[in-house]
Amino acid sequence: LAVSTVAEANKMSDDQPVVLVGQIERSLGDEKYLFKDASGTVTVEIDNEDWRGLNVTPQDTVILNGEIDKEMFKDTKIDVDSIALKK
Repeated sequence: LAVSTVAEANKMSDDQPVVLVGQIERSLGDEKYLFKDASGTVTVEIDNEDWRGLNVTPQDTVILNGEIDKEMFKDTKIDVDSIALKK
């Protein structure tokens, strides 16, 4: 699966698989985080167990694998299946 930008992800359909590379800017609470790349920001949902002990700061570049979560009248979210630090 090719890497997408946040701008591209925002245009994708619900449940479409997506890979994003960028930074987690901050926690929004309730397993939600603000993710950004050069094209913009998007809310990502990362379950606590999916972190697998990974410690990430806003300076770290991460690779997120997940799928688009679109609900009517709400902003697009990314439901993250796995997160890894970009080497």
